[in-house]
Amino acid sequence: MPDTATLADTSPTRTRQPLLRMPEATDGARIWELVRNCRPLDENSRYANLIQADHFRETCVLAEMDGQVVGWISGHMIPNSDAFFVWQVAVSPAARGMGLGKAMLRDLLARDAITDAQVLKTTITHSNQASWALFRSLAREVGGTLTHAPHFTRDDHFCGAADTEHMVSITLPAASSALARAA
Repeated sequence: MPDTATLADTSPTRTRQPLLRMPEATDGARIWELVRNCRPLDENSRYANLIQADHFRETCVLAEMDGQVVGWISGHMIPNSDAFFVWQVAVSPAARGMGLGKAMLRDLLARDAITDAQVLKTTITHSNQASWALFRSLAREVGGTLTHAPHFTRDDHFCGAADTEHMVSITLPAASSALARAA
């Protein structure tokens, strides 16, 4: 029987699908490189990405294709809350148009570490149309309600150096969480 990896690599009719997995501490530098190459995302320090990959691995997801990191979502459960916060979504130009952002979000919503989340939260600047489209699409898919309001403002929080971040909240109906976990 032929090796399936060989078939996947040589067959022109197959579509390559990224492998989604929990990150490892050793992924930290590669995550940092991906984020750095996904402008206009803010870069964190290499150490911050290492800590995310190590300490928050159950609420983060990494996508690999052909041995390359092509996607990353960092997130965490907000302490003393029923909310899951998505900190950053990064998709390599090589993997755009594949639905990878939403696939990574689905993967996270299906995880045991996020079982208690009733709300997904993230912040998005007004101009980041790709993120607005991603989270609006996710809200429709899960049957949740999306609300937003200015949260971290340009003048009060960023001293005029960055655009206002809107807090986006998406309700996660129990049925959609159960469906995601069943998928």
